[in-house]
Amino acid sequence: MTHELSVTAIGEDRPGVVAAITGALADLDANLEDTSMTILGGRFAMVLIVDVPDDVGPAEVEAALARPAADLHLDVSVHASDPSSTPTDGARHSVAVYGADRPGIVHAVARALADADVNITDLATRVVGGSEHPVYAMLLDVTVPAGTDVEAVEAELRHVAAALGVELSIHPADADIL
Repeated sequence: MTHELSVTAIGEDRPGVVAAITGALADLDANLEDTSMTILGGRFAMVLIVDVPDDVGPAEVEAALARPAADLHLDVSVHASDPSSTPTDGARHSVAVYGADRPGIVHAVARALADADVNITDLATRVVGGSEHPVYAMLLDVTVPAGTDVEAVEAELRHVAAALGVELSIHPADADIL
């Protein structure tokens, strides 16, 4: 039997981070399930859901990751994961926001989604374009609860976008294709 744990690691970006962490996990017979890894401002961040044998708990995983974490100056934490707590009911949609960068864009859009009980399942932001014409881009994956009027959510988001002076679109999400 197996169970899931969540592992987070954050530290200076450098070659070998992924290999060191995943190697220590493989030595525990851990299987990577869902993962997200990225570089932000020169810091590498990873969030992993790993399936481990039942006799391997968070303390054993933390102990196995202690050496690579120390060698690579990573902050690592391991927690029990509860896959049943993940909300899955509803329709998946993608939201895109583009416009001039300014404080409050993420908060305003996230607040409007929260007020509609829409769950943000993924969010990424970037400043794109050249230094002469920078554009703030925010991409979100969201789950709209069953029975929620998607057109009403879209109308509220467009109201928020107009107040922020940004462009916004929302559409049903395509199936996951890696």
